[in-house]
Amino acid sequence: MLENELKDYKKVLQEAYDTILDQEVSDFPIMIVHKEEMHQVGVPLIDHKKVKGNWSVNASTLEEFMVKKLISDEKLDSFKSLYESHSSDICIFLLSELGANFVFVKRED
Repeated sequence: MLENELKDYKKVLQEAYDTILDQEVSDFPIMIVHKEEMHQVGVPLIDHKKVKGNWSVNASTLEEFMVKKLISDEKLDSFKSLYESHSSDICIFLLSELGANFVFVKRED
């Protein structure tokens, strides 16, 4: 269901993801997808108030998540392992009414 809702966002997600990798900002880009205001984590890419979709998107990295204690030191190795097992996907930190979860969506070919 989420992947269908995000299909209009895929190009922007991929471009931001690739830019973070290509400019060697991080080996672990994370796209934050949310509906509420979020200014304290990531760089805003899409504001749901300015597009036809329901979601806003911020670009972030694992390093920022570590600095802001969103991922604990104890979980770092397991997160990296999960991330690397989805190396061909886009990592999304989804904030919804159901809570916060990491999900991975397929990249466009």
